[in-house]
Amino acid sequence: MGLTSRATWLLEDELKDKVDVEYSRGETWKPYMVEDRNLITGQNPASAAVLAKRLPQILA
Repeated sequence: MGLTSRATWLLEDELKDKVDVEYSRGETWKPYMVEDRNLITGQNPASAAVLAKRLPQILA
């Protein structure tokens, strides 16, 4: 959206710099899904279809 340069802080930076987490992201506004044991998450609304296809497989 072009507002990154105006943000005083970004969650991505906080996660990478201050918290010991593994952080990943996909292309902006493209579907991106991550599975980590029992956590399944999508990056943005475009990821809803990918998640909807994967969840029945996991729950079966």
